[in-house]
Amino acid sequence: MRDRDGIDDERARGARLRGPITAVAVIVALAVTAGAVASCSDPGVAFWRRSDNAAANACPRPQSVTGSEFNAQEAGLRQLRRAAFRGDFFAQLELGSRYAAQRATDKNIEDPIESAVWTGLALANDEGYAPINRADRGGLFGGLRNVSRYDDCRAWERHVAYRRLDDQLSRMTMEEQSEVRNRIIYVLSTQDAEGFRALARLHDALYGPFGEPQDNPQAREAWGRNPSGQPDRRRAGYYAAVSLFPRNDVDAYLYNYLAVQTGDVGAYVLLKDFERSSPGRSRYGAFVEAKARQWVPPFEFYPNEAPASGVPFSDESRPRGDAYEYALGRMTELPFVHVGRALRYLGVTEEVVDAPNKLSARQIQSLEAMLGHNMESRLSYLEMVRAIQLAAVNGSSEAQLVLAVMYSEGIGVPADYARAFHWYSQADKQGSPEAKFAVSTYFALGVAGVADQDKAQAVAARIDSALAGFGPSASRLQAVLAQVSRSQRR
Repeated sequence: MRDRDGIDDERARGARLRGPITAVAVIVALAVTAGAVASCSDPGVAFWRRSDNAAANACPRPQSVTGSEFNAQEAGLRQLRRAAFRGDFFAQLELGSRYAAQRATDKNIEDPIESAVWTGLALANDEGYAPINRADRGGLFGGLRNVSRYDDCRAWERHVAYRRLDDQLSRMTMEEQSEVRNRIIYVLSTQDAEGFRALARLHDALYGPFGEPQDNPQAREAWGRNPSGQPDRRRAGYYAAVSLFPRNDVDAYLYNYLAVQTGDVGAYVLLKDFERSSPGRSRYGAFVEAKARQWVPPFEFYPNEAPASGVPFSDESRPRGDAYEYALGRMTELPFVHVGRALRYLGVTEEVVDAPNKLSARQIQSLEAMLGHNMESRLSYLEMVRAIQLAAVNGSSEAQLVLAVMYSEGIGVPADYARAFHWYSQADKQGSPEAKFAVSTYFALGVAGVADQDKAQAVAARIDSALAGFGPSASRLQAVLAQVSRSQRR
């Protein structure tokens, strides 16, 4: 019988021996696995072309975006939209699937345009293609391979998304494709600098079809190229998907510039890299700066259209930063009667109300249903802004004029002269003399963000406004005429 010290010494020797044996076993196992992978009939073919087994290749969805929504479909969609507007890759994929009605329970919300929007946003999301872990596979074919299951499943998801998007776009008219593009631009514009940088990549020819690196396997597949980047006739490619966003230096520069205007330091560095990335790009600077001052998103807020089920396309973008919060807090400065008139125009109320406490819970819920908001029976500042925006979008010249003033003064929304001028112009087209006077003032002062500024046009607009009976314009015109008369008498 050995003593205690002898037993301990033997255990120590055994441990020293087992370490190398275990390591060798692991290495052998890895070598066998690598050999099995390398022994595929065509190692140059991406893994998703070897198997179309979605169950084996797809990424597991986070618990927050899965589960049965049969009895709470609308609530489930809103939850997904909130995450998708914040840039959640899996929420965007899931929305693309839901609106494509891949499940039988989603047939009532089937909408190819909305599905294409969120599928496209998932493809443009760098959460879907930024590699986590890769290694040099060596051997005859060489190159990098994913060593992370997460990288592999995301590659599969993007491969499927490209196929779905191409199929949907190829069935659409040019107008429908334009609607998809505009909605993608709007959603990305609500994501501040990160969203504008994504838009810049979408328009930059130095990146893949949806802003991924050019050597990204799904990008090459979409272009119909082989792994070396050369055209491959065997690969059909995705023509409709890759042509959704036209490539040009001006738009790429514009969105990089807009990213800088958000105050993001990284965006400034990227803008300088963009200017140096290709000869001649820097010469667009002055032109793009003027264009950026006049740029407005395609929508005032996400189109509140609804499929046949009545489930709304809720705009889940939220005010971002101190400027937005400060502007919302100033809604107390806007007489509530303007909100009341917007509510009457929308058919929420039969009469104009001049105070929030005069609205019933049912009326507030009617507005919240229109906007796709949760039924809280309490009118928030954001919903007051949305009521005026919704009335303006739907053609109320009075709401258009009020919204223009809100953008001019930074009430409810951050000050934005380009958007203010846009809504003054819309009201002017409907014959508003007040809007015409405002347009003339913008022309006369040369306000930043106003297109086609013309002093003569300013005078003509003031004359038209005065003839329409608008007081301030009429008095201003009288002063001008009096000054002209005095000059003539001299």
